[in-house]
Amino acid sequence: MKTIKIGIIGDFNPQNPTHVATNDGIGHAAEVLSIPIEAVWLPTNQTANHADYHGLFGSPGSPYRSFDGALSGIRFAREKSIPFLGTCGGLQHLMIEYARNVMGLTDAAHAESDPYASCLFVTPLSCSLAGKTMEVTFKPDSRAALACQSSRSMEAYYCNFGLNPQYRAQMQSAGLSVTGTDENGEVRVVELASHPFFIGTLFVPQARSKPGSPHPLVLAFCRAAARRG
Repeated sequence: MKTIKIGIIGDFNPQNPTHVATNDGIGHAAEVLSIPIEAVWLPTNQTANHADYHGLFGSPGSPYRSFDGALSGIRFAREKSIPFLGTCGGLQHLMIEYARNVMGLTDAAHAESDPYASCLFVTPLSCSLAGKTMEVTFKPDSRAALACQSSRSMEAYYCNFGLNPQYRAQMQSAGLSVTGTDENGEVRVVELASHPFFIGTLFVPQARSKPGSPHPLVLAFCRAAARRG
């Protein structure tokens, strides 16, 4: 049986519980799918051949060592139709990559790494979500809803940054849809409908993964990568 290779875009830190959970979550999915999956971390400050992988995963835990290195991997996945799942920091950088290279906002920036930029596309949340578990509502018929087989899910958060609300309508008009929100209607999941599998979540689904019970979104991502393999 062919081994499915997944590249994790991020800078692995064994002390970061979300990084450990990322490895574990992919492993749990591999067990349930009964397929061999090799997960390889791709440091953002090193050159990587993204074409070697059947799926790319945008890891939590920003800022990355190289902002541009992270964006290049996300762009490759988007343009080459490689399954992609970005969580927490992975979602934040997914949105900035889309803003720069699709929406034409070439100066789109992240307030964490460039707080005085002219176009802050990702900004501090009104209230930190770090350490919280909150309900997410999925848009009917979205990939997230179909993967979770539910319109709602309780999810774990580790972040302090999210989409700048003033760009939400423009982003959706450009094709990156908001498919998951919190109780106040704030962005928690985005998807690119024109792509085989391109999803970003502000929460960290892999944090809820357990042996024999991988998170449905991680499972769906790994299944999409296996189809490409």
